This record gives sequence, structure tokens and C-alpha cells, in this order.
Amino acid sequence: MLAVRRRWPEGPICSGCFAQAMEVYGLCDGCGTDRLLPGIGPDGQRWCTDCGGGLGDYSCARCGREGWREHAGICGWCVLRDQVEELLDDGTGRVRDELMPLVALILGMKRPRSGIRWLTRPEPRGILRALASGKVPLTHEGIHSLPPLKSSIYLRDLMVTAGILPPVDKFMFLFEQWWPAWLDTITDPEHRTTLRLFITWHYLRAFRAKIDAGGELGYALPQLARARLRVTATFLSGLTSQGRTLAETTQADLDRVLAQSSPHLRNALRPFLRWAMNTRRMPQLDLPSQPERPATLITQRRRIQLIRRIHDGDGMELTDRVLALLVLLYAQPLARIRQLTVDDITTSTDGQLLIRLGDPPTPVPAPFDETIRQHVAARRNQMTAANTTSPWLFPGRASGQPMHTTSLRLRLHNLGIPNLTNRSRAIREMLRQAPAIIVAGMLGYSSTGAEKIATEYGAPWQHYAGLDRQPRHPPRLTD
Repeated sequence: MLAVRRRWPEGPICSGCFAQAMEVYGLCDGCGTDRLLPGIGPDGQRWCTDCGGGLGDYSCARCGREGWREHAGICGWCVLRDQVEELLDDGTGRVRDELMPLVALILGMKRPRSGIRWLTRPEPRGILRALASGKVPLTHEGIHSLPPLKSSIYLRDLMVTAGILPPVDKFMFLFEQWWPAWLDTITDPEHRTTLRLFITWHYLRAFRAKIDAGGELGYALPQLARARLRVTATFLSGLTSQGRTLAETTQADLDRVLAQSSPHLRNALRPFLRWAMNTRRMPQLDLPSQPERPATLITQRRRIQLIRRIHDGDGMELTDRVLALLVLLYAQPLARIRQLTVDDITTSTDGQLLIRLGDPPTPVPAPFDETIRQHVAARRNQMTAANTTSPWLFPGRASGQPMHTTSLRLRLHNLGIPNLTNRSRAIREMLRQAPAIIVAGMLGYSSTGAEKIATEYGAPWQHYAGLDRQPRHPPRLTD
């Protein structure tokens, strides 16, 4: 009983905490057996039930596996299997053959209690029953038609991971589902036709080109497109209220709209105005150039204070510490951070930790290398079926997906670490210490962009120390 008393503080122990302890597996420090480790010894040893002594028998009465017995001596995996098979019963007492990979994926989660709680909710239960009965086809469009949308998207991602559905760009699919329904809300048929052409030949064309180039569309671009389309619809409605069509727009009309709009709205309207002029759907008018805003920087002293805070930990999660390090030390944008995988973390022959941000990989100095190693070994969101074998450095909650940039930005905001201002200071400090071409290569920046920042910051590295060269014709030796 010594192990149990040392594991838990004085007072009653909640069932949830005890159940979580019953999901700890590994090599026992006493006998070296790979099994359940419910006990902790006096010096922190992790013990199995035999080595701990008096901890009880936690073997499942059905399958014999050790773990938290969820119901009547049956482990959580057996209970979870019963739930899944009941929900996916096609009416014949068995699961549809097409859905068997989904069953295997759900049963493969490390903590079955998470799956049991998930399947008690009415939303996933209704969707799974609809899939089992054949109410909708096993396609992206079929599953997307099942309410509620958030649960159907989650299950659709699980089915992609399980190999039941072919992989598609998630954000492109959602945008293609959104815009036809949104167009139906536009009452003016001429506006609806114009917006359909604009979406097809501007946004969809650009999005597909990005995907075909091997990239992921991501969350931000479709979200920005939605916002800009709404601004464009308001602009067209304003023209109609003035008694004009798009083809009859005058310079005075355009100047009035731009003068009455905020800088954000002007930027949102600019892509449509350029497209309409280039396609001759409106006259060639003077569109003011977009002013460049200078980058906002924190001081170098403040940056060093934040780096020290990350080093000390200060109650921060490992995920937050590694995320902040990538911004403060390596000036990485969030869109690139979310695409990092565990394969991008390597070790050189001399034991130096490297992170592949560009070419060549960048060394990680001590003591931050140990912080990254700890994060890789204990990443978040890997206990459910969604990301059991996720390759992402920052796994998200959606199956097969990394964290959204919005989630990453929010984590930094909650820490009081602004993303853009810190990243801007970090890249400028590195450009003071090395030529732009070298910094750009190691950090994944474009050489042109890095050179431009270096020039603006007054560190262009245009002059290098001269090399000692042998003369082209060596001097002739004479007596």
C-alpha cells in the first residue's frame, strides 16, 4: 500500500483521476515487464501491481487486458467495442464491412474512456447510426449533409484517416460547400452572376493552383475569401442603391466608397475591383495604391526577457514553450510552424539537436533542445482515435490535422507573447549576425525577402572581409 499512498495526496481521490492512473503503461522498474503501472515507489519508481504489492487485480474478465475496469469487471476497450459495434450495426447484427477500418481506428485509441464519453453524446451516435443504416452514401458530400456540421466534419476526418474516404483538402471542400449556399442569399440575379464568376475564376482558380503545387490550402485563405466576398456583395448593393450598375461605375463612385471605408474594408474590396477592371466588367478607374505599414517591433531587451521566461517554464505547458521558442528564436510564421512534423526534429552525429526549417537544418542550443525533446515525447491530442499516430509536431483535435493557426495564435496571446512583433524582431536580430542568404536558407525564408528586411534594417552585409589570395603569377625567384 506504500505505493498507492505515495502516488496520491491525503484525502479522497476522484474516480476520474484514479481511472487516468489506470491508463499508465510501460516497463516496470521492479521486474522490467511491459504492463499496467498503477503504483509509484518511494523514489519515484513506476511499479506494476505485483511489484507494488497489494494494489489489486485489474485484469479484464473478458479479454484479460490490464486496465481500468469500466463495468462489471470489463475493461474500457471491451466496453468501447460493444458501443461501437452497437452503433454501427447495419441491421444484421454485424458491422458493415466498409466501416470496419473505422472500428479499428476507434478501438486503437490509448485512452478508451475518452471514446466511451464521446459515444454517449447524441451527435456522433446519430451520425454513426445513419452511416451504418446506409441513410447517406459513404462520400464526403454524404457525411457533410448530416447535422450537426462540427460532428460530421470530425467523423469525416476520421474516415479519411481510416482509409474509407479518399483524402481531400479539408478547407477547400468546406469552401466549395459554402459558397453556392451563400450565393443563394444574394437576391439580385446580376450580382449573383457576377459573384459566381468572380469566385470561379479568382478564388477557386487560385486555391486549386495552390493545392496542385503540393501545398495545403489552410484555414486562413478561405476564411479571408468569405469575408471579402461579403464586403464585395455590400459594394454591389451600394451601387444599385445609387442607381448604377457595375459597368456604369464612375471614378466619383469609387472614390466615395473608398473614402467612406476603413483601411480593412478597402483592402477587402481591392481584389474584386482589380478583377472587374481586368475582365472589363467595370471601367478602368484609378485605384489608389495600398500603403505599406512599417513593421511593429518589440525591443531586443523585451525579447530576451520572454526567452528567459520560456527557459524558466513559469508554469507553461511544453506545447506553449516550444511554440514560443520557434517564434522568438527562429522567427517562424505560424502557418509554417503548424506544418512541422516530428521527422523535422533530428539529431546530428555528435548529438546536436537539429530542426529542419530550411536547408541546412538549424541547430537548437541548450537548454532549449531538452525542452523540444520532452515535447516530442509527450505531444498533446494523441490519446483519442483522431491522432494516435499523428506525425505533426503540434497535433490538432481533428483527425490527421495539425493545430489551426488560430489556435496557435491564441495560445501565444494567452501567454502575452504577440506573434508578429516578436517574429519581426527575431528575424532582424539574426540578419544582424549573418548574411541574408544564409539566414534565409536555414529558416526557410526567401532570399529576396530576407535581403529586403536586412537592407531596411541597415544590415545588408554588402561588404565582406577580403580573402588572402595567392597572386595569379607567383613572383619569380632570383639570386
